[in-house]
Amino acid sequence: MNESAKSSLADQFAAAIDWWRDAGVDHDWIDSPQSWTVPTVLKVAQIDDAQASAAAASTPPPAEPDRSEWPSKREDFAPWWLESEWLDSAARSNRVAPRGSAGAELMIMVPEPEPDDVEMLLSGPQGRLLDAMLAAWGVDAGAVYRASLLPRPIPHADWAALAARGLGELACHHIALAAPKRLIVFGSHILPLLGHNPAINPANSPQINHGSSNIPILAMRDLAVLLERPRWKGGAWQSLLEWTQGET
Repeated sequence: MNESAKSSLADQFAAAIDWWRDAGVDHDWIDSPQSWTVPTVLKVAQIDDAQASAAAASTPPPAEPDRSEWPSKREDFAPWWLESEWLDSAARSNRVAPRGSAGAELMIMVPEPEPDDVEMLLSGPQGRLLDAMLAAWGVDAGAVYRASLLPRPIPHADWAALAARGLGELACHHIALAAPKRLIVFGSHILPLLGHNPAINPANSPQINHGSSNIPILAMRDLAVLLERPRWKGGAWQSLLEWTQGET
């Protein structure tokens, strides 16, 4: 009889266990999956939710902007715009004031002055493009009120922080003082600050309430972008046609 036949059942079982242990299997297992890590994940998620709730509870809502120093007359707005610390605390030497008369047929609002603007808003390449567009539309350039959201060029401006400070409310206040019959805003930052969806169809243009009247708004691409991509000027022209046809 050979040696293997002499081994007991216990020896065979121990040999089998040793074989599996050498193969790296030293724990019991079953076929059905077990959610061993779920309680830990849920616990972490619950902690994160609790921390987020506590942070939200401790974070005060955005404060209403202090309007006490905002000008109440259109003629006082430009001097205030050039000197006010409410706008920003940086040097005031490169600020550029809005220009035009109250009650203008058209108001133009851009995000910020051109880099080359010194004494007059939109006096550089963007302004020349705007003047050409106005001429093509048959609009007298002298009957247009020009304004900007910011008093000076600010590269990579933090628009979310500016909105939280009340820049949108100030822009609406400025528009109310200027009281134009129509408003065109250039760039993607302005319409959201005015409380409107920038993706709205020009044929269904938004409006700003001003006393008993509404001011129609047309949102267009930034003038700087139109300069860089002349082929988009055709789209701007089409948007204007749809806008004016919708108002007639």
